[in-house]
Amino acid sequence: MEITLTTPALLFPALSLLLLAYTNRFMALANLIRSLKTRYATTQSRLVYGQIENLRARLILIRNMQALGICSMFGCVFCMFILFAGYETAGKYLFGLSLLLLLASLALALREIQISVNALTLELNDLEETTEQ
Repeated sequence: MEITLTTPALLFPALSLLLLAYTNRFMALANLIRSLKTRYATTQSRLVYGQIENLRARLILIRNMQALGICSMFGCVFCMFILFAGYETAGKYLFGLSLLLLLASLALALREIQISVNALTLELNDLEETTEQ
């Protein structure tokens, strides 16, 4: 396979949008955690505490998603530099590594979404219990 200087550059728009989406998820979680902390301080609800624990795990995942995404982008930029210097074989391996980092980031994003669904399930279960009473 032949790799040119423009090949890694093709990932820049996708990585930029992905990192923006990760940042938006982080900001939404930060706001939710602040509001749940206040709610827990007044109610001492088991449900609220469960939500906070869920959010802690999601925050760690989002941090790691962002780190892997940034490393992927760094790898693409470094790959471009290596290709510019004329080291095509090293550039191929570096680009491959960047793709693997991106895959890992996406896998963590999938796991974070699964945890998010679990949090919503807690809310729905609480709603059903309240409705039955």
